[in-house]
Amino acid sequence: MKKNEPILYLVIPCYNEEEMLNITTKELTKKMEQLIKKKLISNDSKVLYVNDGSKDKTWEKIEEAHKHNKIFGGVKLSRNKGHQNALLAGLMTAKKYADITISMDADLQDDINVIDKMLEEYKNGAEIVYGVRSSRKKDTFFKRFTAEGFYKFMKIMGVDIVFNHADCRLMSKTALEGLESFKEVNLFLRGIVPQIGYKTGIAYYERNERVAGESKYPLKEMLKFAWEGISSFSVKPLKMITNVGFIMSMLSFIVLIYALIVKLTGRAVSGWTFIICSIWLVSGIQMLSLGIIGEYIGKIYNETKHRPRYIVEKELID
Repeated sequence: MKKNEPILYLVIPCYNEEEMLNITTKELTKKMEQLIKKKLISNDSKVLYVNDGSKDKTWEKIEEAHKHNKIFGGVKLSRNKGHQNALLAGLMTAKKYADITISMDADLQDDINVIDKMLEEYKNGAEIVYGVRSSRKKDTFFKRFTAEGFYKFMKIMGVDIVFNHADCRLMSKTALEGLESFKEVNLFLRGIVPQIGYKTGIAYYERNERVAGESKYPLKEMLKFAWEGISSFSVKPLKMITNVGFIMSMLSFIVLIYALIVKLTGRAVSGWTFIICSIWLVSGIQMLSLGIIGEYIGKIYNETKHRPRYIVEKELID
């Protein structure tokens, strides 16, 4: 059993959330006061907003929240580094002060009442607690189909990932120290965190609708994020290229025999359509294969440079 009143830091990455932050601050104030009153968390607990190079007045809103209530802190990154890097920056900052962290999105689509369930799992010995959606009934058919397809495809590709879990999770200081030892630049935390180990738990919740602002994950970004996860944790696409290459070699041998037979029987012109189609097909497969290989080489290139994943410009933590 863990201690009764751990120091909790809620880590909230923010990118252009000017419209949403007043609502988020109001709701989290009530929630944190409720948890402190119930003695579920320490009085030293905080909400840590991470400003990921926002172009609107997000940082001003964070400063305002901090000024009026010291339970709110802020981390300002020097430039936009993406959701995963911003989240990591917040977690590593919080690790210096907190016993546990819970990461959530600023849009409050992750039900804040799941915090109670996470704290219960933590007190029962879990070092990592995954927030998992209990259903996707509120999603459109397309959203539900693509989201669930993503998790299933990741499993097929050999990526250890929790089904229907995004980045809403509790991590203890011990788990955060384990996370800190992962040095890759190409971050995909949903795949990294299960690699840490330790005892884990699951807290189910219903996902809410966004009440203000716009989603930062349109289809294009979702596809990019999916590829980031696959290419960071699976080499199966490269193995698939090898298999396709072998199959194409066998087909080429069959086509060669066919071409010789056509030539010997004096019907060479009849195979023109087949040959043209074959050339275009093989060329397309070659270009696709080179593209996939290039993506992996690009990731290796980024890793070897060892550039910082984020740079903190300013901290607001009392």
